Amino acid sequence: MNERLHSVLTQRGVAPEALAAACEVDPKTVGRWLRGRLPHPRHRFSAAQHLRVEETFLWPTQQPRAGRPAGGLGVEVVGTYQNRASVPREMWLTLLQEAEEHIDVLVFSGTFFAQSNPHVTKMLAERAADGVQIRLCFGDPNGQAAAIRGREEGIGDTLAAKIRASLTYYRPLLPEEGCEVRLHDTTLYNSLFRYDGTLLVNPHVWGQPASANPLIHLKRVDDTGWFDNYAQSFEAVWATARPWTTELEGTTAHG
Repeated sequence: MNERLHSVLTQRGVAPEALAAACEVDPKTVGRWLRGRLPHPRHRFSAAQHLRVEETFLWPTQQPRAGRPAGGLGVEVVGTYQNRASVPREMWLTLLQEAEEHIDVLVFSGTFFAQSNPHVTKMLAERAADGVQIRLCFGDPNGQAAAIRGREEGIGDTLAAKIRASLTYYRPLLPEEGCEVRLHDTTLYNSLFRYDGTLLVNPHVWGQPASANPLIHLKRVDDTGWFDNYAQSFEAVWATARPWTTELEGTTAHG
C-alpha cells in the first residue's frame, strides 16, 4: 500500500476518481497506485501537482525529474496543511517510527502529541534505545512566555496547566539514555517537530491556538534553505532551556 498517497488524498479531500480525472487515467489505475504500483513519470508529476505535494514525498524512492532543480526552497517544501489538526495521524506515527538519528520537538504544551498517541512515550523510548537522540522542549509553566501566550490566546493560566499536564506523560523518559526534556521561557513564533531530515513547522498566529494554525512540511536538501534556518532556531532555544525534573515541578500523574 502507498500509505503516503492514501493519507494525502484523505487530507486533501480528493477522491481517487477525482485524481484519476486530473491525471487523465482510469480510476482503476489510481487504485493500483494506492496498492503500490509505480505510476508513469508523467502521471507522478500530474498527481503531485494536483495534490500540491512534492513528487518525491508520494514516491520517495524516485529521483527528481530531469530539468528540475536538485535543491533549494521549491524542493524543500513537501506540502502544506490548512491547520495542524488536519495532518494525518499516520504521518506523525510514520515519521516517529522511521527516524534514525534525531527527534526534536519544540512547543509550549504539545498536549496533542501524547493524547493522539497513547504509546508515544514507549515509542520514543524504543527509538532512543535504537540510538535516536530524543530532545523534547516544552514551555516553562512558571515562565513569562507561557503567561503572555496564555493571555494572547484568551485562556490565561490554562496554558501553564496544559504544560504541566503534558509533562506528566514524559516522566518515564527522564531516566532513559538518549532522552532529554527541557523547559524554555522564550517567545515562540512556531512549534517545531523534526524527524531526521524532515521538519514540520507550525507557525503561531496571534491569539489562536497552534492546532488552528497552518503547518509547513519541509524536507532538508542543503544547508542554505528553510530547514536549516528553523533547525538553528531550535538549537538556540534548546541551548537556553533548563532541564526538567519532576522534583522541581511537583507535577501530578495524569489519569
